Amino acid sequence: MAAEAEVMDELRRLRARVPQLTGALAASVDGLVLVQDTPGIEPETVAALTATALSVAVRMADATGQGDFRELLIRGVYGYVATYAAGRTAVLTLLAQDRVNVGRLHLEGRRAGLRIGELVDAAAEAEQASAPAKPAAAPEPTPAAAPEPMPTRTRTPRAPRTTTTTPNARTTTEN
Repeated sequence: MAAEAEVMDELRRLRARVPQLTGALAASVDGLVLVQDTPGIEPETVAALTATALSVAVRMADATGQGDFRELLIRGVYGYVATYAAGRTAVLTLLAQDRVNVGRLHLEGRRAGLRIGELVDAAAEAEQASAPAKPAAAPEPTPAAAPEPMPTRTRTPRAPRTTTTTPNARTTTEN
């Protein structure tokens, strides 16, 4: 990746702005490490787990009608793991101490994710533009009838859930 040094600089600036960060990692959505600054942590494992968590988060956002993935926050006993969208093909994962200001973490993580996304997307476009053109293949014979295009997926609001109560349901409280 051509933007590796610039992405690393962004990670360093981010860690300077949020001193409670213990690690930062830019990875592809497929789980490959792009750039990492994660002392004491295995970056390949974090990148692979980030891809798995991202897949679940994307599906959850889609299933609940919340739109495209933006961020994921995990809070553990000893701190936070925050993952932010970074362009079309990358994510930014941050590790932070439990005493971090979560609002500041989100503010800086979102900004860094945008910047890293711009860098990664620009590098990917530059690589595609400079890639040698593939030789033209012989044209395929056209079928008698062209296949129908895939239908477009549209979102419709879900009906609100209703709950039913049984008339004989009892609750008890202690006095």
